[in-house]
Amino acid sequence: MAEKIEITEEFNAVIGVQSDPWIHEVTTTSVRAFARGVGYSDPVYFDEEAAKAAGYRSLPCPPTYLGTPVFIPGLSNDTFSGPKNTGPSLNHGLKNVLDGGAETEYFADICAGDTLSVTSCCSDLSIRESKTTGQMLIVTSESTYTNQEGQVVAKQRGQGLFY
Repeated sequence: MAEKIEITEEFNAVIGVQSDPWIHEVTTTSVRAFARGVGYSDPVYFDEEAAKAAGYRSLPCPPTYLGTPVFIPGLSNDTFSGPKNTGPSLNHGLKNVLDGGAETEYFADICAGDTLSVTSCCSDLSIRESKTTGQMLIVTSESTYTNQEGQVVAKQRGQGLFY
């Protein structure tokens, strides 16, 4: 179990600090692969004619798919392809993490051919008590997805539970 966790001034200093932008590409191949991987069968995710007949510019991103981060050797995380350094970090020393979930708010269609610039920040920190793990540091982060035309197309908020 985690010892007493305290949100310090150093921790609070990271709230709201935006990361540098990172590019996510949306391709017909990635849309089809994601849709197939999660079991979607709607033709709009596979057939461009069906997508256009439904009013999309190209194959639309399925729910929760927000493009694929561009991998740049030496700068990208080897596991997740996003940037190694996304801004200031919380040196909390807690070794365990749980995914606290994510929610995505969409403002416009995201379709194959789009290039998304993604920035993120820590938007909140809190502490909760768990019967099994003791205290947990809840880190809420927010990512903003902006398309090639400068339009914010989505925001995603997620939580990491560290203990």
